[in-house]
Amino acid sequence: MQMQEKTMVADTLAGINGELVRYAGMIAQSENKELKQTLKQMRNACEQSQEELYQIAREKSYYVPASKATQEEVDHVRSLFTQGTL
Repeated sequence: MQMQEKTMVADTLAGINGELVRYAGMIAQSENKELKQTLKQMRNACEQSQEELYQIAREKSYYVPASKATQEEVDHVRSLFTQGTL
């Protein structure tokens, strides 16, 4: 059974997102400034790849983002953060 392009794109995006999480953890734990800078550069390149693949997925309708939040929803979430509820 051949893997469909949509599935491959979704799997690749999931993998890239996982890499971004790992980079964030490594950057936060690194004390070596040179290593930290190198990791940040690698993370930035990874983010660029993620953005490019995301745009392709949107163009091909493989990914349809959720509808935009209403101003009321944005205000509610903002209030949760400012009140320290979260």
